[in-house]
Amino acid sequence: MAVNNVYDSLRMATGYAFDRPPVHQHVILVIGERLRLTRRGTRALDVGCGAGLSTAALDPLAGSAVGLEPVPNMLRHARAVAPHAAFVVGQAERLPFQAGTFDLVTAAGSLNYVDLALFLPDVARVLVPGGVLAIYDFSAGRRLCDNAALDTWYATFECRYPPKPGYDLDVRGLAYALAGLRLDAYEEFEVAVPMTLGSYLPYVMSETGVEMAILRGVADTEIRNWCESTLGGVLDDTPTDVLFDAYVAYVRR
Repeated sequence: MAVNNVYDSLRMATGYAFDRPPVHQHVILVIGERLRLTRRGTRALDVGCGAGLSTAALDPLAGSAVGLEPVPNMLRHARAVAPHAAFVVGQAERLPFQAGTFDLVTAAGSLNYVDLALFLPDVARVLVPGGVLAIYDFSAGRRLCDNAALDTWYATFECRYPPKPGYDLDVRGLAYALAGLRLDAYEEFEVAVPMTLGSYLPYVMSETGVEMAILRGVADTEIRNWCESTLGGVLDDTPTDVLFDAYVAYVRR
């Protein structure tokens, strides 16, 4: 398997389905409060849904939700993760839906890998007039409140197991107007998730840098043992708030 196919992995699908902290739920609640969505009448599409956690988070807002994912392996556990949603294998640049199908389209850290010149006009097509594309993402959980120990550890972890490159994207500067869209609002906020060593360890093992190291031949157990031994002085069995820096861009048709 090539490093470029880091997400085409059953190990990653399992990690993304069951080991990631519930940050999506917090972000979707923020989106719902701003847009004042009514669950019964809202039809939502989650573009680049991965294992389905971001689609499952839409349940409080959407009467119907569809997750779209280009990598079939990532959907291995989607039915268990989001039992009320539908899932489709497809490309963000060629959305397989009729015009005016959705009131809300979300994209959680997925547009970094998309041809935006093709995606933006197509998402405008599938949105109803006045519909919203909510683009959001959040940082890795690498900070504790008033304690630099986790940030120091994570910097070493990232140096040892560098993440997949080419991820940065400033969503505030995209050519929305050319696609018949406009950036309506942008907000940044912090999400705190209580985590222990037992929940943080599988989370970092699901990071792309770990998968890329495994693809290069590093043993899973070697990485896990290093993480566990070095995290021992940072986290323990007591839940501690891990901080995630999040943003949402609200783009309206």
